[in-house]
Amino acid sequence: MSELDSWLQVLDSRGVDRRILADGAIAHLMANGNRLLSQRQLPGLELDTKEAEDGIVALIRLRRSVRLEHPLHLCFGVLPASGRQRIEMRLILEDESAAEVVAHCFFPNAERVEHRMDAVVELGAGARLTYNEAHFHGPHGGVTVIPKAKVRLGRGALYRSDFSLTSGRVGRLDIDYEVEAGEDAVAELTARVFGHGDDDIRIRERLVLAGRAARGLIKTRVAIEDDARADIIGITEGHAAHARGHVDCMEIVKDRAVASAQPLVKVTHPQAKVTHEAAIGSVDHQQLETLMAHGLSPSEAVDLIVGGLLGKPGTAPAGVVTFRRPPHSTPTKEQPA
Repeated sequence: MSELDSWLQVLDSRGVDRRILADGAIAHLMANGNRLLSQRQLPGLELDTKEAEDGIVALIRLRRSVRLEHPLHLCFGVLPASGRQRIEMRLILEDESAAEVVAHCFFPNAERVEHRMDAVVELGAGARLTYNEAHFHGPHGGVTVIPKAKVRLGRGALYRSDFSLTSGRVGRLDIDYEVEAGEDAVAELTARVFGHGDDDIRIRERLVLAGRAARGLIKTRVAIEDDARADIIGITEGHAAHARGHVDCMEIVKDRAVASAQPLVKVTHPQAKVTHEAAIGSVDHQQLETLMAHGLSPSEAVDLIVGGLLGKPGTAPAGVVTFRRPPHSTPTKEQPA
């Protein structure tokens, strides 16, 4: 079975419609480890992707005023039990452009796997980007995920990111994001993670409100159980008039798990305002009793509360998009024009 066939089976198993890779109206980029498997660009969207000696280097540029009708799909991961993946990505949205990116990251068999992402994101004036990243891990906890990103927002730009890792063992996660928002720009960063066993979770997000009337939110939801550990750092700085920011961190802890939260705020302009809140604790007792009164067992009630914290229970994880498109065909590796 080819690498591409193996990937298609993984997509099927997670409810991701493989036809997104064959549809000529949908841009995509797929890599297994440090090998490029498939890609497609569209008019106004340039994908310049190369296999380097130590990883994959990708330049993604959306031209001025171009608005993608469908999400750009990024499929990254390592399918074998051991391996290494390094992605160096530069994502540029020129003025008044708009796109949604859906990133699927798969490590279903990981026992000794490392995934590193070094990203630079630049949004021009009035550009809009939604970046949904969903991770799917296996049961072994043998994966190390180290995503780093530096994001810069031009005047009036909008940036929304959602990182989700609620399927399988986390392993070791070390997120380090920095976002700088210019005048009238808006940034919203959301992270949702569920840790088990001896998973080790570290999330550091820094939001700098550098421009007048810039606004931003850092929202983190983490649940950990068994012997897992979580260390959450949310930093928001207000450096301009009428800048507004908020840090919101909530963690649920079960068993012997240990969690910490450090919401840090800094204001250097008298007309800026930044607020924060953090909560760490066990499952709410009143919620637990209410659910049990409706017939749920204690374990079922806890699972439902945790599911509600991390996302809507009973729905597909964030980032999983199913398209209804005819008919099936096999995608091929396409080089940029």
